[in-house]
Amino acid sequence: PAWRRAAKLLGWKADGIFLSNGPGDPAAVTYAIDNIKEIAGSGVPTFGICLGHQLMGLALGAQTYKLKFGHRGGNHPVKQLETGAVEITSQNHGFAVDPATLPSDVKPTHVNLYDGTLEGFRHVTKPVFSVQYHPEASPGPHDADYLFSQFLDSIEKR
Repeated sequence: PAWRRAAKLLGWKADGIFLSNGPGDPAAVTYAIDNIKEIAGSGVPTFGICLGHQLMGLALGAQTYKLKFGHRGGNHPVKQLETGAVEITSQNHGFAVDPATLPSDVKPTHVNLYDGTLEGFRHVTKPVFSVQYHPEASPGPHDADYLFSQFLDSIEKR
């Protein structure tokens, strides 16, 4: 649960932590941001989606903002910056992480081709990454499968 204290989660010695989606303004969920700061600093592989992505951004020092028009639906093109591949994604959110506020040790990985908003980022030294869209929704239908493989790979490396 989002309210579970990081110390308790880390005490379970989980192989990885997944930050799932949810509704609302991420800046209002201060208890989760504090927990994620501790989790991200622990070295435990962590993967966030949607609200989990936004909370991860805040925990790492970025800022979020409310979109004029939220992203809704199952046909949003997102470009993977490393490969140039375009994924067809499912989205349902009204807030975004401001890429201009990402710390220098956090790199953008994905961008929305409709409006240029940040769709993913990765920490350069910690096994922490996230995406704004819903890779589990499979609108591509397999465009984003590699994200789950990357998460499992980071767990195996640890």
